[in-house]
Amino acid sequence: MASWWQALTRTRQSLSDKLSKVFTGSRQLDPAELEELEESLLAADIPAAIAADLIECLTDSRRDSKSSTEEQLKALLLDELGDTEPLSFDNVRPPVVFLVTGVNGSGKTTTCAKLAYMVMKQGKKPLMVAADTFRAAGTDQLNIWAGRVGCDIVSGKPGSDAAAVAHDGLNAALSRNADVVIVDTAGRMHTKQPLMNELTKMSRVMGKCIPGAPHENWIVLDAALGRNAISQAGQFHENVPLTGAVISKLDGTAKAGFIFSIYRELQIPVRFAGIGEGMEDMAPFEPESFVNAMLGLDSFSESRI
Repeated sequence: MASWWQALTRTRQSLSDKLSKVFTGSRQLDPAELEELEESLLAADIPAAIAADLIECLTDSRRDSKSSTEEQLKALLLDELGDTEPLSFDNVRPPVVFLVTGVNGSGKTTTCAKLAYMVMKQGKKPLMVAADTFRAAGTDQLNIWAGRVGCDIVSGKPGSDAAAVAHDGLNAALSRNADVVIVDTAGRMHTKQPLMNELTKMSRVMGKCIPGAPHENWIVLDAALGRNAISQAGQFHENVPLTGAVISKLDGTAKAGFIFSIYRELQIPVRFAGIGEGMEDMAPFEPESFVNAMLGLDSFSESRI
């Protein structure tokens, strides 16, 4: 399985030269160096307000010997990631229903398969629902993944009503005693209101089949889009209130700093991240591992031992 350190290589490399001066130097940084560092933070898609706070923190840390620069930076960034409590379904009667949404090409179907694989590894029984009825290829792709994972799947005919397929999937989950239902939806642009309305309909229909469903509404965000993914998520959030985000393709971007915008702007937690191409390479979001790997804090600390 890939590691957070490997997944964030590109983002870390874009910042490492500037940060090395901060973590390994003892002198006060001059204004030009601070400005250059701030530009690098912004280039990594760290929100402007957070970048400004980091620069202020770095300046103040030179005058405060009570804690190290690394500790102050880490505390500031961890605070920006919000609530990251582990998922708990102790009070939810199975099956637990996940509705997985996102724009075209964000990695939804692969994310659904990885989530099903993770569920199976925990000894639970997943069922995937191919509610992408716009593309026959979408259903075919999920069927292939279901075969690889070894889990049940329910699908409908191309062009059929996505809400009806979701309804059939939930009924199948009840009859087959599935623990978790993962509903893969069609990719849709956040600007197309009729398609966004379909998500609302799907949620309403599923709630009639299983009270409280969908229990989790997750959006898959392509890390390569950086901050552009946030405006997309905002539109989804208005139509089907999101309960979490999954970051895909994190290992292929130098703009991982956009993750700090998710909680700040949407008030939803990051639940998982794709940190590699393998089936097992979807990891629960670990704020401290993320911050350390993005800024290279562990390596700078080790260099002084």
